Amino acid sequence: MDLLPTPDVMYRALVERDGAFDGLFLVGVRTTGIFCRPVCPARKPRPENVAWFADAEAAERAGFRACKRCRPHEAPGRHPAWVERLIAAVERDPARRVSDDALRRAELSPVRARRYFRERFGMTFQAWQRARRLGLAREQIAAGGAVLDAALDSGFESASGFRDAFQKLFGAPPARASARPALVAREIGSPIGPLLAAASTDGVALLEFVDRASLASQAARMQRWFEAPVVPGTNRHLAALERELAQYFAGERTRFDVALAVAGTPFQRAVWEKLLGIPHGATRSYRAIAAELDRPGAQRAVGRANGLNRIAIVIPCHRVVRDDGTLCGYGGGLWRKRWLLAHERGRGAATVTRARTRPA
Repeated sequence: MDLLPTPDVMYRALVERDGAFDGLFLVGVRTTGIFCRPVCPARKPRPENVAWFADAEAAERAGFRACKRCRPHEAPGRHPAWVERLIAAVERDPARRVSDDALRRAELSPVRARRYFRERFGMTFQAWQRARRLGLAREQIAAGGAVLDAALDSGFESASGFRDAFQKLFGAPPARASARPALVAREIGSPIGPLLAAASTDGVALLEFVDRASLASQAARMQRWFEAPVVPGTNRHLAALERELAQYFAGERTRFDVALAVAGTPFQRAVWEKLLGIPHGATRSYRAIAAELDRPGAQRAVGRANGLNRIAIVIPCHRVVRDDGTLCGYGGGLWRKRWLLAHERGRGAATVTRARTRPA
């Protein structure tokens, strides 16, 4: 219970169905005897009728039973089973368009799919599919393929329709938008909320919490940073990142090996390299990092660079604290910083966290 936010913060998250807190706590409703996730769509109880729990086991020991609507035993941050099946079907054949009629034949509501994808990804299911197909087409053209072949292979019925969709998504026609491969992006679940990850062919370029950065809101910014468009998808770096994060949260990994593609000024990259050298479970102050860089008095600049880190957890900006050891701001929320430090200090021997980095 010591890792939980204050009751007023949890109650506000419950009322607002804030997905950022999904997995951090569960709420028991005394009037019904049921316990739920903070994102449960059920009617919200009055503050005096709730009890807070760190996990399902604690709620059940207190006599509460699991809600059948939000299923609090399921892993936090994960998509519902029907969405997982839908995404898996697309990934098996990403060039094939799944129509509304196909959804109905699979006993899935097109309206429900459209609403869910808009809320979670910032785009409808059909738009998400189209972006996925256009990303594959872009790779095909960049490898020397013909525009018409790429259009047909990615499920478009005409070259003109393909060019229009391509121009709208990438801001340039196919012949001019293929000089550099796109970044691919996907969500990755975690015990403290889902993460948005993006990677180039060189390595992971972004890892932020979804409540900070939906795919739609981050796409324009990443396009400016990396001079490359962003499309839904995956690659070997994202697969490695998901595997290593699962091991980290399970307490089985204290260093990350996934390749990183960082984009920043020389000073920012120097700060991030120092962050990678902070031992697992340890902390450093801004002043100490400035001294290590032979820039005494530059702690404010270090703080700005720390705040601009776009690869959370792997580049461990959560390990930076004030001179007196107290916690200061964290882009993912101070409660997440506290959780991550407590998690690291409670598991495994301290070891230096390193990752292979390549300038983007």
